[in-house]
Amino acid sequence: MTRYLFPIYLTLATCAAQAQTADLSLCRSLPDAAQRLACYDSIPLPQISAENRGNAAPNEPLRPTTAAPAPQAAEAAKPGDFGLENQPRAGRVEEIVSRIPGPFEGWDPKTRFRLENGQLWKVVDGSRASYSLQNPVAHIRRALLGSFLMEIDGVAQLIRVRRVE
Repeated sequence: MTRYLFPIYLTLATCAAQAQTADLSLCRSLPDAAQRLACYDSIPLPQISAENRGNAAPNEPLRPTTAAPAPQAAEAAKPGDFGLENQPRAGRVEEIVSRIPGPFEGWDPKTRFRLENGQLWKVVDGSRASYSLQNPVAHIRRALLGSFLMEIDGVAQLIRVRRVE
């Protein structure tokens, strides 16, 4: 059942975006400034959750801000913290690329990979495979629900991993 939810959500989001684009095009085509403004004002705004409202009162309209990004956003983008941090989505690293130094002969459940950048990652799924590679490149990217997937150049499958250190 859950495999059908994402395509449905994607279809609905696409339809909503197309409808809003059509509304904007219609408003732009109006020659009278007052009618154009009224048209823009009639387009519904997306709903914003209370979490994203910050300190605004529930009935107070949100206004765009031009403030500089918070200092912690720059810290969240450090590749060295990838896999350890528990940061909000904005400003975080989504993927790292490194190498597994030396000979790579595959993995079993709970195998640990020490990357060239010093990070240590552990296999957390039940997969296993045998390969004979030398210094393969490893791509680790974020997956669903806070998990991480490792893709190794020359290997045909993805490995679910967790950062140890």
